[in-house]
Formats: sequence, structure tokens, C-alpha cells
Amino acid sequence: MHAKQYEIALPADYDMGIIRRRVAAGGHVLDDRAGLGLKAYVIRERGVDGSPVNEYAPFYLWNDTGAMARFLVGGGGFQNIVRDFGRPVTRHWAGIACHAGPARTAVPTAASRRLSPVPADPDADGTGLGPAALIERESARLRRLAARDGVHTAALAVDPHHWQLARFVLWADSAAPDEDATERYEVLHLSAPGINDLPEGRNW
Repeated sequence: MHAKQYEIALPADYDMGIIRRRVAAGGHVLDDRAGLGLKAYVIRERGVDGSPVNEYAPFYLWNDTGAMARFLVGGGGFQNIVRDFGRPVTRHWAGIACHAGPARTAVPTAASRRLSPVPADPDADGTGLGPAALIERESARLRRLAARDGVHTAALAVDPHHWQLARFVLWADSAAPDEDATERYEVLHLSAPGINDLPEGRNW
């Protein structure tokens, strides 16, 4: 599993109806994309749920990194983003764990994200296993969170370039009651052709 997200910052007075119509018209295109676990078409809207910005920020979980590469640079779809918005920085994370929640059969309406650093020196005993212990704790937290009512899917991934953890949760509840979230989103559409192929639990 590999996670990916790009964040397109939009002007403060931007009509977010443009993005809503874009997704309504074209979101179905990836509903049967081979290699894709899920794509959540998510937005943040200035002044809504505490958001200071307007932003279009689709989030992906891929089962096949080759399919992800084709989407990005092989004419598989990302060219439409580049054409309409310019080329955004694309974040990506190696998957650690994924869980189906009690609301997996519901249509998710909200999402939450938590970004947190992996400390440069989390290793008190000098074994080099400090990051592994941190990942173990965060994986356990993810498992507990995924069991909460309203959770559709919960995933944890790591960026080993910037040493950052990303936790992404889809919610059937529009309130997205994730107390630790650093960002909250509205879900406009979910393409999930390979959701049943995503790993259940930790990836190793």
C-alpha cells in the first residue's frame, strides 16, 4: 500500500462550487482504475469547520505503485490537474497499516488527517529501534480509532524523506470526530475499485 496526496491551494474568494462540479462530472473516471485502492476527493472550504483556506486535496491509497506511476507521469489522469491548476507538489508515504471501520459500507462524507513528525532521536536506549517503537504505538492507536462508530477506513503511512507520519481517516459522520486531527475535509466522492485489496491491519 502506498499513500499519496496533493494539495491545491485556491484563492480566498474562490467559488468552491467549481470544484464540486468538477468532481461531480469526472469523479467516476477512477471508479474502476486497476491498482487503485481508493481515492477520496476531498476539499477544505474557508470558514467551514475551522478551515483557514480553500483547498482541493485528493488523497489516494494505491495497491500497485506501477499504476500510481502511470497515473502521475504516464498520461493516466494527473495531466488534467497539471493542465487546470499547474503541477502541485505530490506528497507520498509508504503504507504501514490500514483498517476497515464499522461504517465501511456507508458513503463517507468527511475525512481527517493527522501529520506528525518522527523525532530525530526517539531512541533512548541506543538500539536504533526508537522509530519502530513509535510506529508500534501509532499502529495501536490507529487500530483503536478504526473501531470507533462512523469510521469507514483508517490508514497510517510514513514519509522516510521528511520523517513524517500521516494518519488519514474516512468518516460516515460529517463531523469527523478525530480529536487529534491537524486537518479536516469534506469528501465529495470516493472511488474505491480496490478497497477490498487494501491490507487489513499492519502491512508486515
